[in-house]
Amino acid sequence: NPYKIIVIKLFCAGIYMKKSELVVKSNELIKASYTLGLVEQRLILMAIVTARETGQGITADTLLEVRAMDYAQLFGVTRQTAYEALSSAIETLFNRRATVQVYDERRKGLRSLTVRWVTAMDYEESMGLITLRFGHEVVPEITRLEANFTSYELKQVAGLKSAYAVRLYELLIQWRVAGNTPLFILDEFRSQLGLLGYEHTQMCHFKTRVLDLAVSQINEHTDITVTYEQHKAGRVITGFRFILKPKKQPKDVTPKAKPKPKQNKNTDDAIDALLKNEEWVKKHAQTGESWEQARARLRREAATGKFSLAGVVTT
Repeated sequence: NPYKIIVIKLFCAGIYMKKSELVVKSNELIKASYTLGLVEQRLILMAIVTARETGQGITADTLLEVRAMDYAQLFGVTRQTAYEALSSAIETLFNRRATVQVYDERRKGLRSLTVRWVTAMDYEESMGLITLRFGHEVVPEITRLEANFTSYELKQVAGLKSAYAVRLYELLIQWRVAGNTPLFILDEFRSQLGLLGYEHTQMCHFKTRVLDLAVSQINEHTDITVTYEQHKAGRVITGFRFILKPKKQPKDVTPKAKPKPKQNKNTDDAIDALLKNEEWVKKHAQTGESWEQARARLRREAATGKFSLAGVVTT
């Protein structure tokens, strides 16, 4: 095969969370140009998580399942809505493609290559179950766990209702350590967000219907807060640079159960019985103490917990 997917070594933040909860994509795949609807993106992300949960790896022959009931629970919709979403997605996802940069060994350079996300799909309506198989060019880009990959919890995008917001979050989260992104050149940025050439060509429409909408949802529903700066050549906007900050984790205000007071094992009745034991009192009496003095002292020490009913004196 003369083609191979280029992997650029980028060093992303170490993330400490359960592997089964993570979506992992190569940064090259995140930066690729593709158009996916919101439901289609969600199915792709759920399939990636499903692949990781098996713990057995994934190949271009692996069949993955996404269930309507899981979709409903994760994205907060009714089961009927989930069934309808999966039924609709099966009609479109099979034909979706991504354009990635690959290295052509014969030409000794980069070139664009269009690849399929999935090579096989099936929907069992009675079970609310989608079965899919990723394309062989895509598989390596979602399974290798190296420093050049971006990871995030699937729950971070569960509240996003715009497909543009999901794409923007993925693009931004690569730069969570740096706290800011390089300049995103407008034409390439539009393509990465999944916009076709004729969509929202006027800047005012692009900002209100795509960019500002996505930023607003990210700020409300994810673990980062985002702002952006626009760059111009004269009066023409040529690109955007983003600043992102992690949100402070809310303090745990869950009411805590008050610790139960320690029970004094030295109950009065037990102490009385113990202090009537002449041999025990004699054993713990101090030099020069009378019988009554020893009993009085031992009673005081029992009240303060200095010795237990077992008669073990503590210091």
